[in-house]
Parts: sequence; structure tokens; C-alpha cells
Amino acid sequence: MVFARKRVPALPEFFNGLFRSLQALFKFFTAFASSHIYLPFTSSSTTTPSIPLPRLFPLIPQPLPLLGIFPGQVGRVPDHQHIFRVLVHGGGPEIEAMLKKTGKESRFVDGLRCTDEETMDIVQMVLCGKINKDITALIEKAGGRAIGLCGIDGAMIKARRLAGRDLGLVGEIEQVDTSLLDAILAAGIIPVISSVAYGTGDDEGKSLNINADIAAAKIAAALGAEKLVLMTDVRGILRDVKDENSLVKSAQRSQLDTLKKEGILSGGMIPKTDCCAMALDGGVQKAHILDGRIPHVLLIELFTDEGIGTMIEP
Repeated sequence: MVFARKRVPALPEFFNGLFRSLQALFKFFTAFASSHIYLPFTSSSTTTPSIPLPRLFPLIPQPLPLLGIFPGQVGRVPDHQHIFRVLVHGGGPEIEAMLKKTGKESRFVDGLRCTDEETMDIVQMVLCGKINKDITALIEKAGGRAIGLCGIDGAMIKARRLAGRDLGLVGEIEQVDTSLLDAILAAGIIPVISSVAYGTGDDEGKSLNINADIAAAKIAAALGAEKLVLMTDVRGILRDVKDENSLVKSAQRSQLDTLKKEGILSGGMIPKTDCCAMALDGGVQKAHILDGRIPHVLLIELFTDEGIGTMIEP
């Protein structure tokens, strides 16, 4: 009996692309089994001061439930796979808008908001209230389970008043206690943390205003996170700020000082990269700076070899 071999036509490009995507997904899943990916969620008040945070990055919370679709029971069992997701946020534009509504004038020193008790009440109301619950609701709407928190809850983030400057209730982080986060993450819930800390020393029990990116870096290091992802409203590090095609796709921690001296890092990108360096120095394996306005930016950056923003490694 003779069997004629039937010619198999070449796969259409669509299936080739699908196959490559599945390969990338498998590579991602195996690379980040039982790992923490820490996702701070912050807006850039210097470039888009009038756009509220949830409207500026409405798509960012949507992929978070997807990142948790691993088999097995969620928990600290080594044989099971899970990506632990944590999201932290600030909200400068929204605070500014509320201060204007109340007739309160803002004052900044070296980019830091001077925060008296009345301003702190507004900061806490905006960050821990509306923004925090709006983002939590977005994650729930996308099919995830989330809980809104701030650094005061469980004294998770302890801070002392920033010394040497007359900034009022502005804090510098002293300690991060991850025990509450560990319990929440073990239950498969996504913590959404606003950048308000529990005061220590002479300010014991008071609310202190802290920088969201610094809080992100500190918590990422305390959790032993695999990744820190900073969301902003630019593509990443650009060699020419007027040309998005000049994106620096990857950089080493040791190159950041050189990029500053060359003037490539300037303005709001300097504190962003400083926070990336802080996280890497604390043991985080990789830090990413992404444009949160791009649809599916998180999935593209994490699921593909090419990425779409800037990745910084130790």
C-alpha cells in the first residue's frame, strides 16, 4: 500500500504570531512562578496636572487579575505558581484640584508639597478615600479581588517627619512592615495602597504625606519583589525628550549617573530613576518605567522580549 504525503500549506502569519505569543506567555509564566511583581501606580503631576489619576491610566488595573491566572492554590506552597500583585498610588493632580475647591493655596519646596494639618486632612481624604476606592473598583470590575489600604493600616509604612526642611507633615520612610500584605497576598487579593504613612517619634500616630514612588520602591524591596513597575505619562527614558523613537529600552543601574551627567535624565525622570535605583539596591531584580496611557502596556512589557518602555537592571 502506498501512502501519498499530503502537502501541508504554510501556516498563515496570524498563527505564526499566535504561536510566538504563546511561547512568550509560557516563558513568562515559568520565569515568574511564585514571584512578587510590585506595581506602583503613580501620576506625573508636572506634565499633566489637570488629568485625574483614574482617567489618566484607566487601563492599568485591567491586566492585574490576568496576571494571577496560575494553576494551583494561592499561598506559600513552593509547588504552586502565583504572581503576587501589589499596586500603590499617589494623586497630586486630584489633591491640587481639591485644594483649589477649598480655597487653599499650594506651596512646594524642591518639588515637595508643604503639608500643614489642614492640607494633610485633604491629602488623606483624596488619597485614602476617592482615588484609592476608584482604583480598587476598577480592579474589581476587571474581575479581580482588591482591597484599598494606606500606610497607616497595620502601621504598614512608618515614617518620621522629614528633617532639615520646613515642610510640615511630610514624611521620610523609616520602616515597612509586610505582614499585613503577606496575609492579603496569600488570600489572592490585590492590595491597593495610597501613599499616606503612620507617623513616629514626636508625630506618633499622625498621618504623614509621603512620596508614592519612594513608597513603591521601599515596599518592593521589603517584599523581595521580582519587579518594580513605575507608571507615568512618558514612554520611559528618552535620549531626546521631543522624540519618542529615542527610547532607551534597557539600562544598567551603573549607567544612571552617566545618563544624568549627559543630561538625558532630567526633570521628573530623575526622581523616577532614583526610585528604580533604590529598589534595585534593595534587592529588586528589575525596574520598569512605562507610559500608562498606552493600552495593554503592562502586558506588552512583561509578556514580550521587545517590551515597550525602559527596563533597568542591577
